[in-house]
Amino acid sequence: MESYKSDKVVIDYNINVIYNKLSDPRVFKAHLDENIDRLPQDAREHLDKVKFEDDGISIESPMGALKLSVAESVEPSLVKYTALQSPVPFGLTVNLEPIDDSHTGSVTEINIELPMMLRAMVGGKLKDGAKQLGEVIAKLPFGDL
Repeated sequence: MESYKSDKVVIDYNINVIYNKLSDPRVFKAHLDENIDRLPQDAREHLDKVKFEDDGISIESPMGALKLSVAESVEPSLVKYTALQSPVPFGLTVNLEPIDDSHTGSVTEINIELPMMLRAMVGGKLKDGAKQLGEVIAKLPFGDL
């Protein structure tokens, strides 16, 4: 299985707030639905590629829409998602580490099983995708959701 990691980003929220929202998509979706009009336009634009749903998260990717559900979580530092439907085995891991009471470091990792021939063709796009997804997560207004 190949792994593509984002850069480490700093999120301006407490690790427990982030973990609680990411580990339960239903909670995140409910808060998002209630507060979407209050979010800044740039935050809404970042959410265009990531949809939080009652039973998982959908992400627009170069392979099309992928639906993920929580497969494992370790409070407060790790949330792993696995693809429910995907042409290849696929997962997403969000690693969190506290920096201080109001800042959290995060690295997002895409794990995917690709045939050898495809690795060279799509590896760069997957690396870019992991980086962009890490940036999207960092820009989510966790306190408003």
